[in-house]
Amino acid sequence: MVSKLELLTAFVALLAILLTLYLPSLLRPPTLPGSKDVLGAAEIIQLPGAFGPESLVFDPNGDGPYTGVADGRVLKWDRDSRTWIEFAVTSQNREECIQPFAPELEHVCGRPLGLRFDRKTGDLYIADAYLGLRVVGPDGGLAIPVATEAEGEPFYFTNDVDIDQEENVIYLTDTSTRFRRREFGIAIFSGDKTGRLMKYEKSSKAITVLMRGLAFANGVALSKDRSFVLAAESTNCRILRYWLKGPKAGTTDIFVELPGYPDNVRRNEKGEFWVGLHAKKGRVASWFLSNPWAGKILLRAPLSFKQLHVLLAGGKPQATAIKLSEEGQVVDILEDIEGKSLRYISEVEERDGKLWIASVMTQFIGLYSLH
Repeated sequence: MVSKLELLTAFVALLAILLTLYLPSLLRPPTLPGSKDVLGAAEIIQLPGAFGPESLVFDPNGDGPYTGVADGRVLKWDRDSRTWIEFAVTSQNREECIQPFAPELEHVCGRPLGLRFDRKTGDLYIADAYLGLRVVGPDGGLAIPVATEAEGEPFYFTNDVDIDQEENVIYLTDTSTRFRRREFGIAIFSGDKTGRLMKYEKSSKAITVLMRGLAFANGVALSKDRSFVLAAESTNCRILRYWLKGPKAGTTDIFVELPGYPDNVRRNEKGEFWVGLHAKKGRVASWFLSNPWAGKILLRAPLSFKQLHVLLAGGKPQATAIKLSEEGQVVDILEDIEGKSLRYISEVEERDGKLWIASVMTQFIGLYSLH
């Protein structure tokens, strides 16, 4: 006897397959008012033999950028030779780490995500999805552990990091206490809300949870005046603000609601914030994410990761970068609507009038001139 749940699962699976194969236009997200379709003109810088540059950072001397890739390495861009060189690794177990992209080995090889330099020491802090918060010296090499748990709860999906350069405090996110990085689609569609924003004090090595119960905790960015820290909540398509100083200290509010799934958040010299959207949210994805019971049924269906991602990301690869003011107002929206050059942005780093653009799902980074 076929149960009602089995029938419902079969129906949802059939609906999802029909949408992804035959009706992709229904998945497409709406057009964003005021958007500029300009990122298709970005220069492409390939990463030979590497995949998934997730974060970008420049060292205190202005060299780089540096980026973490899927096989556990951190690479450095050498501008003179225009080549990538290996700078660091997060795991010493490198024997099997020979493929550019092997999700089944991420827990062995490490998976560096968010990157930030300590401007005083030149040390690079790395949020490794599986190995926790790590650090490597200015000369590179093997990164060593800094923190792997908070309040007795081990990190399960360390995601991003930012540093208060004046107070020697590190802020970081743990996306989920239930799902690993390679299970990110499951974490989103299941409605998981176990993400955390944490504070690590370098002097005492104490770590404190500032926010918990986040739906896919992601990018982190400290404000220019250091009065608040931002944490992206990808599933809910918004960025939360945790107040560090002033009359609201210790409280949280919504900084901005976004039209898609925010990944990393990076502050520019003016104090504005660039947000990379993994994708814009379409009507079908919005319905599934608003009804976690439907998402859980969807996960029971015999759908591939690619089919689930098509539902989530709106059918066709696109690229969207949003600039926010210090108050959370949308200042600019730059896109590659047809995905001609860029897609699935994970981070936007503004430097010297240019945007360096990363994606966890490509083998290259983009370079776009703002002038």
